[in-house]
Amino acid sequence: MTALWRAFKFEPAEQFAALRTALALFGVRGWSLALLGAIATFVVIGIPASLIENPIFDRQIAARPQDYVIWVMSAALGGLIIGTFALAPIVAGQGKAATGGVLTVIAVGCPVCNQAAVLLLGTSGALNVFGPSQLYIGLASLILLGWTLLIRAQAVVGACPTAPSEQGTREDRAPQQR
Repeated sequence: MTALWRAFKFEPAEQFAALRTALALFGVRGWSLALLGAIATFVVIGIPASLIENPIFDRQIAARPQDYVIWVMSAALGGLIIGTFALAPIVAGQGKAATGGVLTVIAVGCPVCNQAAVLLLGTSGALNVFGPSQLYIGLASLILLGWTLLIRAQAVVGACPTAPSEQGTREDRAPQQR
């Protein structure tokens, strides 16, 4: 397992410490942005998946409890990712966040309403093959979103200015005058 973590450059203690530091730095602006981001993510995923009643999209198969759990957790992670941009606009892990969001929509959507699944598998295949695999797609989306949050936190904490080096003396750092 540690070889896998090293392959993905995942040092749990380091990255979770960076996440704690980043969340501690949020302040009012960061938490406000995180809340607005979570609400936006909640709506953007909920409307096309028809978890929020709307006149544009309709769901032919009732939503399962797992759909709601994945939806809410994805919105929370998405909000935290967006909140990190209040600290530093460093771009890190955007592809993982976008992929996690798309996978969330696929995971919580109606299996029969997914045109690609119906086209490739037929209606019964969409229900019997794609439907049960949506849980695993949802878990993959949560893993990607969590990984993105850890990468963003590490990038934000790494971007903070550090103390000047203590190697030189004060005279070495002072500009020379003639």
